[in-house]
Amino acid sequence: MITPAFDLSQDPEYLILNIRVPYTRTSEFDLYIDGTDFKFYAKPYFLRLCLPGRIVEDGRERAKFDIDKGLFTLRVPKETSGEQFEGLQMLTSLLAPKGSRSAKPLVEELNTEGCGESTGDNEDEDEEEEDFDWQVEQEAYRESSEEELRAMQTYGFGNQRSGVFVRLQEELSDVTDVQNPEGTTAAERRRRRLEAETSAFSPDHYLADLYEDDEIKGLLKFIPWWAKTTPSAEQEGESAFSFTEDEKEQLRKFTNRSYLLDKTRRRQAWLGLADVLLAYAYGVRSTEGEHNVESPWTIRKLSGTLCWLETYSSLKDVLVSFGRRVLCYPLYRHFDLISAAIRDTTKILQSGKTCILKCLLDIHKVFRENEPAYILNDLYITDYCVWIQRVRTKRMTALAATLQNTSLLKTDLELELEELEEAARMVTEEEEEEEETGALASRGDDSGASSDSSSGGGGTSSDESEESETEGQGCTSSNEGGGERGGGRGGGGVSKDNPLQPDPSSAASPIPQKPTSSLSSAESKANTLPSASLGSKQLIQELGERMAEELKISKDSGYKSERSRSQPVAAATTEGTSGGRSSGGTLLEPRPPTNPLLIVRTQEEPLTKLT
Repeated sequence: MITPAFDLSQDPEYLILNIRVPYTRTSEFDLYIDGTDFKFYAKPYFLRLCLPGRIVEDGRERAKFDIDKGLFTLRVPKETSGEQFEGLQMLTSLLAPKGSRSAKPLVEELNTEGCGESTGDNEDEDEEEEDFDWQVEQEAYRESSEEELRAMQTYGFGNQRSGVFVRLQEELSDVTDVQNPEGTTAAERRRRRLEAETSAFSPDHYLADLYEDDEIKGLLKFIPWWAKTTPSAEQEGESAFSFTEDEKEQLRKFTNRSYLLDKTRRRQAWLGLADVLLAYAYGVRSTEGEHNVESPWTIRKLSGTLCWLETYSSLKDVLVSFGRRVLCYPLYRHFDLISAAIRDTTKILQSGKTCILKCLLDIHKVFRENEPAYILNDLYITDYCVWIQRVRTKRMTALAATLQNTSLLKTDLELELEELEEAARMVTEEEEEEEETGALASRGDDSGASSDSSSGGGGTSSDESEESETEGQGCTSSNEGGGERGGGRGGGGVSKDNPLQPDPSSAASPIPQKPTSSLSSAESKANTLPSASLGSKQLIQELGERMAEELKISKDSGYKSERSRSQPVAAATTEGTSGGRSSGGTLLEPRPPTNPLLIVRTQEEPLTKLT
């Protein structure tokens, strides 16, 4: 027989069943309605449901079959008009248990009141007897025997599984961080987990996300799908969320079963659920609702339940474990993301079992499509999907309230976050002070340089004017002296026969020291202008270098030039004298070329009379 696809809805008077039975005959439908028991048969499909409320067959029922869609729609009246049936979306829990031909467990629940009334009765009675204390439960220490230690090596949902990883050694490292789950106690797993988290914590990564938080601010503004319900939808409770066709198909594939959990294991199951939902909430927010190839790793890594097969004893332990792992492993490591994930999980728990089940189905799909994370579905997620359908909202509301009132501080994580942030803050303040000091010094240098440049410009212009005046006076004196010397020889004007000759005495005269000092002062002045423009500074340096090259003349070179020039000048003078005697012309001896930038008036030397 094939279990058909189906879903249920209701109105105040009727229960509406939509059953998809393609490729079947319309004349071969059989229905059975008796209180909470409903049976449907259309070869080769068979469906049996245990309903949360009673229905009756009184002639008001109506059936319709759409041949094109293969959809059978049945409207059955409720026994009590206006009654609200709860849990109609929990399709797995509605499927009746299998018959006696299936293999029965060694221990099972005995039902005497009927299938509809037995759903979750034992657990509900335990819930009504006493409330969970979500804080740490303290017990006197008692040393365990070797037999008890071996029996403690269990894991999975409700700590009911063992021996799974014996045959899965190759996939072990890709699923959990526990090296030997079968031979490691819960206390040893916790100790190793804390050591691994401490060694994996990176202060540099944490501080980088703390101060460069543009992307993290965007993630904090993201609104996940469970927070997008309208106020009117929130008032409707379960109907605020609905399952997709794929989710309904997956719910029908689950095997309906009952779980025998004592008080301790039931509390561990609730705490493990909170741990898984925290990891899922962070994963959705960090990817902004778009799962990627890293999503299976993120959910598994952030959940101590899935990654280290951890069992918690208090809700505070769950939050501390989750917070430490967020700051050690994923891409975004920020304490505000931890707080956001806690708020998201609180919202999920407050939204009811439909919202929780949708989250678990999403995790189941992510793990199902990843190799070998599907093993975690067999160990935890599938059982959570079936178990959560059979619990009442009272327990989820209590867990949500406790989670909302539980505070998590940075000191609780024991990663020295406050000391690290204080050290980073001090370094940042020192850098800011250094930058401010450098800016003030730079502004002071700029103002000093501007005043120096203005005063230096005026001095330069005055120096240039003085030098130009000195040059003019020197030229006048030279011309007058030359005329007197020519007249003494009985000369007249300058003629073609008597060309101008250079003055050897002037060329051989020693280099004055004043221009050198002026050059050094100019260079030092150029070097003392840090804020001057680069072009003017380079121009001054180039002029100084050229002046230095022209003025670097040693005494030996001056003496040699004097000797070389004295002979031709003497010969020319003799010829000029003879010519002058014959022609009556005057010999003029011009001054050697001088540097226009450095003109210094020197003591006039008398012209040496050559014979």
